[in-house]
Amino acid sequence: MKITFMGAGSSIFAKNVLVDSMCSEALRESEIALYDIDADRLEESYIMVTALNKNINENRAKITKFHDVPNRKDALRGADFVVDAIQVGRYDPCTITDFEIPKKYGLRQTIGDSYGVGGVFRALRTIPVLKDFADDMEEVCPDAWFLNYSNPMAMLAGYMQRYTGVKTVGLCHSVQGCSRGLLNNLDIEFDEPIREKIAGVNHMGWLLELHNADGTDLYPEVRKRAIEILESGITDHHDLVRYEYIRRFGYYCTESSEHNAEYNNFFIKNSHPELIERYNIPLDEYPRRCVVQIANWEKDKLRYVTGDIKHKRGREYASYIMEAITTDVAYKIGGNVINNGMITNLPKEACVEVACLVNSNGVQPCYQGPLPVQLAAMNMTNINVQLLTIEAAVTLKKDHIYQAVMLDPHASSELSIDEIVAMCDEMIEVHGNWMPKYK
Repeated sequence: MKITFMGAGSSIFAKNVLVDSMCSEALRESEIALYDIDADRLEESYIMVTALNKNINENRAKITKFHDVPNRKDALRGADFVVDAIQVGRYDPCTITDFEIPKKYGLRQTIGDSYGVGGVFRALRTIPVLKDFADDMEEVCPDAWFLNYSNPMAMLAGYMQRYTGVKTVGLCHSVQGCSRGLLNNLDIEFDEPIREKIAGVNHMGWLLELHNADGTDLYPEVRKRAIEILESGITDHHDLVRYEYIRRFGYYCTESSEHNAEYNNFFIKNSHPELIERYNIPLDEYPRRCVVQIANWEKDKLRYVTGDIKHKRGREYASYIMEAITTDVAYKIGGNVINNGMITNLPKEACVEVACLVNSNGVQPCYQGPLPVQLAAMNMTNINVQLLTIEAAVTLKKDHIYQAVMLDPHASSELSIDEIVAMCDEMIEVHGNWMPKYK
């Protein structure tokens, strides 16, 4: 068994996925190949994973490392699973560009990595790299599964599944903790196992059903308590945007309020600046978070690279998917896959997030039926941007970049068409060689 981790310089995430794998009897003797173009971060991850392999896994895994593009095929050669966690352009310069140029035009963001103008440009600089990965995989590990964790998830997983021959599923963190986080935050008692149904698109999957272990429908109490919090006037709660979703659309959404604040035209409005305080919206949150994460890594990396840490297998899907495919013991995930009729009132070519069965036959999406019409409509505002961004990446036509941002509900509610075009042109120019040339 060979697991290749692309973007291994994402040290903490690499630790979580790979050491989870070492906690699985079926995977713990795997060859683990680490790949990154940042030699320093790669070396730190290599030392860390090697130390953990010794301390937690009795050196049963074989750890190798590969640096830079010429060695990429060797990292991938013979892989059974490829985990992707790359960030093209990193925090500096590209994430800074994604925030600062839109801010000049009056467009404020919170996270900017999945939808909106920030998500569009992150996709445009990442898809060419994933194309190179796919070309290499089709040559040296054509049967491998590509487990994508990179954002913008729906755009990247959608591109890989529509335009390459690589077996791909997109994986996110938001589905696993959605229901329990909601119940805990509302102080609603529950017994395991809770039963839930979630479907939609990445970062806007909808919690359609929520039942206690005894079959009791928990949604009526969820709706009651969420609306009570909104009507109390509280402004220091972290999840007010999603509670407003419950009040206005009837359902809770998988991803956080700071993400969803920028996915629509309701909350971040220059004409209503009071909404920022009312819904406790953390503008510029992602750049701020990046600075903290970089500082924390510098402070704590000695502890990680020496293996002086304990690890309990987490809830990230990757190790469980690899285990299920290897052992043929079935496992259920929430995966990002091409729709093809799974959600009947969303486009067949859209990348949707639905329940999937995983066993030795791979990742198999499950039929969901139609979403409530208001939820499908909300998803479509994001799907429009996703499909046009993928079209831009495939055709290299600048008009599709403009159209993707024009159809983003947040951008179009704040800026004119001319302002959107000027903003995109400036971002294309500043990104320079981080993106291919568009015509």
